[in-house]
Amino acid sequence: MDISWDDARLFLAIAETGSISGAARRLRIGQPTVSRRLAALEYAVGAALFRRGVDGAALTAAGERLVPPAKKMAEWAGELQRAVESSDSSPRGLVRVTSTPYLGFDFLAPFAAFVDQKHPGLRLEVQSQVQYLDLARGEADLALRSRPPTSPDLKLVDTLEVTNGVFVSKALKARLPKKVTLQQLPWVAWAPPFDTVPPNPQLESLIPGFTPAFTADNYLLLVAAAEAGLGAMVLGRMAHRFQRPTNLVPLDLDLGPFSRSQTHLVCAKSALDIPRVRRVSELLLAEFQRIRAR
Repeated sequence: MDISWDDARLFLAIAETGSISGAARRLRIGQPTVSRRLAALEYAVGAALFRRGVDGAALTAAGERLVPPAKKMAEWAGELQRAVESSDSSPRGLVRVTSTPYLGFDFLAPFAAFVDQKHPGLRLEVQSQVQYLDLARGEADLALRSRPPTSPDLKLVDTLEVTNGVFVSKALKARLPKKVTLQQLPWVAWAPPFDTVPPNPQLESLIPGFTPAFTADNYLLLVAAAEAGLGAMVLGRMAHRFQRPTNLVPLDLDLGPFSRSQTHLVCAKSALDIPRVRRVSELLLAEFQRIRAR
């Protein structure tokens, strides 16, 4: 039998999200459609690919065997799409950039406004999330990441190194001792399921018995809490020209081995063959150079 790419993509979405509902959200289709297409695929294969339960959809042995070739199919589908798009010589259209919530909110959103003003044919879609998207499969065109790529299918375009600092609201700073320590500060930090995301582990290693004053699973809530004076945040000192007004100010505190961090611009190896992706990459490189020059 022939398995179409649409069927393979649906199968992978269920396998990777662990549920019919998760696959429906990823593929932006209804749950009944996912269930119906999965039933048709299992009928065609002649085996159950998932065990459905209250906890979601778990792969069967037959399903496990299909995962590696389905992933390869996804990578080749992404490569095929990039090959088709590279034939268009005009840097126009949508470019999807994925990043951490911090960079998406603080840098990429205002950068997108700059791109829109200077290059009206280009549009940016910012996918801001903690989890990494699969660039080789074409889930995004460019990525700003805290770790360099390890996959041979990915290309490291540039790396920007920045210092990290402890920031509090002006009102909170006025209430703090003049020589406050990391241990004395109230902290704003990630809540589950993101409590292993930086800077939580770093703060736990620096502060015995680390207990945040406020936690949230949404970056905008963390910023709002810090600006309201609930606690301190660790932020990168990324001095770019698109910075928004804020009442957060830095404290003179040493974060030790965590005082510096890196932002890596990453893409699939063939992504820069696409004119619109290459142009946005060039604009990001120019902004990195501006930041270094400050």
